[in-house]
Amino acid sequence: MRRAMRLLESVARHEHGAPAKQLAREAGLALPTAYHLLRTLAHEGYLRREKGLFFLGEAAERLSGSGAEQKRRSTVADALGSWRDVIGAPVYYAVYRDGEIEVQCVADAPGSPAVEEWADFRETGHAHAIGQCLLSQLDDEARRDHLDRYPVRTLTPYTVRDDSALLRRLESMPRMQPVTEHQEYALGTVCAAIPITLGDTAVTVATSMPSHQADRLLPAVRRLQREIGGMVGTFALSISI
Repeated sequence: MRRAMRLLESVARHEHGAPAKQLAREAGLALPTAYHLLRTLAHEGYLRREKGLFFLGEAAERLSGSGAEQKRRSTVADALGSWRDVIGAPVYYAVYRDGEIEVQCVADAPGSPAVEEWADFRETGHAHAIGQCLLSQLDDEARRDHLDRYPVRTLTPYTVRDDSALLRRLESMPRMQPVTEHQEYALGTVCAAIPITLGDTAVTVATSMPSHQADRLLPAVRRLQREIGGMVGTFALSISI
């Protein structure tokens, strides 16, 4: 395995390919051993051979892509964890993609637990700040399409009553300003979400806390906004996750 890895690393350094003799020399392997390993790696799809030169194959590229994706996930998770510690409340990261609300990462702690998803976040975007924030970034046609698939339904006494009322609320929201909701998704919980538009993708970072701590919500959001400013590039990469 180590010898095969050394060959793969050597091939990766040669964008335009390299012959077996050169790869064997760089990997410190006897030529017969290198030939055997190169043939095996090519058969498994980790390498491909063209005109006597070896290149990385599709299997190796998938491994590389998976590693890069994991690194992006880790970077976003680390950022959310740091912000959770700063504001003392859970932090959520979500995107609107292919017509769906996707909560991709949540950072919470025993002393500041995340909201229990008692009703599917994807289907109840009208009732929580994450969903309202993402929907507010869409155009009218996309909003109506979403509501055709996931119509408004009452979750608590504070939930918006119907599609028309929700659309009016979304249209009246100041562009790119935080969205707040008080006990619309879950009794005893308040939530705020910050819009982040990356190209054509609607993104949000949000936080929640018990309703008896509602006076902490806006200060926490303002602190989050300051923290997010230096991380937009990371989020731009992460939307490919």
